[in-house]
Amino acid sequence: MTLGIYIQVPFCQTKCTYCNFHTGVVSRERYEPYVNAVCSEMSACCAGRAGSFGCVDSVYFGGGTPSLLDPASLGRIIAALRCTFPFAADPEITLEADPETIAPEKASAWRAAGFNRISLGAQSFNDVELRAAGRMHRRDDVYRAAEILRSAGLVNISMDLIAGLPHQKRDSWEASASELIALRPEHVSIYMLEIDEGSRLGRESIAGGARYGAAAIPPDDEIAAFYESACERLAEAGYEHYEISNWALPGFRSRHNLKYWRREPYLGFGAGAHSFDGCTRWANVHDAARYAAAIEQGISAREQIEGVTPEQALEEEFFLGLRQLDGIDLARIESIYGGNGLRDRVESLQVRIADLQRQGLVERDGTRLRLAPNRLTVSNEVFVALLG
Repeated sequence: MTLGIYIQVPFCQTKCTYCNFHTGVVSRERYEPYVNAVCSEMSACCAGRAGSFGCVDSVYFGGGTPSLLDPASLGRIIAALRCTFPFAADPEITLEADPETIAPEKASAWRAAGFNRISLGAQSFNDVELRAAGRMHRRDDVYRAAEILRSAGLVNISMDLIAGLPHQKRDSWEASASELIALRPEHVSIYMLEIDEGSRLGRESIAGGARYGAAAIPPDDEIAAFYESACERLAEAGYEHYEISNWALPGFRSRHNLKYWRREPYLGFGAGAHSFDGCTRWANVHDAARYAAAIEQGISAREQIEGVTPEQALEEEFFLGLRQLDGIDLARIESIYGGNGLRDRVESLQVRIADLQRQGLVERDGTRLRLAPNRLTVSNEVFVALLG
């Protein structure tokens, strides 16, 4: 059994208008105490039992903007991890980075510290869209960052785009997709804009206001069309579509994120970080100051702990598994859960699957079940119909 490690760095230079994460802008003086807390949490959590978690083959520094931390601090966390856990021979170690935070000396230091994968938050190649979204970088910064990373010898780069940003039009979307493909990152993530109460842009849009460019958000059908166009173009460019929002060149699928979708174990450290050991999920407090204070006082920073029931595990198998384009093996599901007091639930799901299949929303190939390729934009509706 292998293990994934997630390190949460909840600090940003500014809060993007569409962001619904628990992140914030704080004084740099708070960075180092936070790093100390993360290292202490790892030591306290895993003392005497690190080997029981399995060999670490993926580490992911997310946020927030982890690239804001000093490279020496990032390296110190990796060193602490290696002292605490057994590591695979070739672990995937990812750092999320914003283009404007990247400099040659930092990129070289990242590689020396052990990072071998950079997730670059491009989001768009259009300055009007970037400005409206509250991003600090501009189109030219993405090109500069990519060149710096390549020059430092980093050969596994992921780039993100968001479909549905304010002021986005079909031509600007196609231009961004073209520029991203021309840069040839090894991995691509494309997210459709989420409108909810968790972000300033979402709240403004729900209220019918115009701040943050809310009135200039493209209609849902246009956003879906942007996504579908990207699916076609990335396939033509040789990218494998392996998860609803993710594409990769052969051999470059995100090893870490696959753990989430396959329900494999991972441990999270830092404010708001989540963990899963196969039977239980738990999460730390979201507030970075409260988190650091708890760790310093020797108090658990966990905010919630929830055992996963067999029925919850079954449902997770479906809504996480079906996010993958390969789908799920129904024979495997039935063998694991059919005799676990859930036969009635499994049989009712089979009836719903047959109905969704008649509607053209899912496809079956033997025992393999997957979302229909032309229905990926309504995946949430399919999950509700299947599991609701």
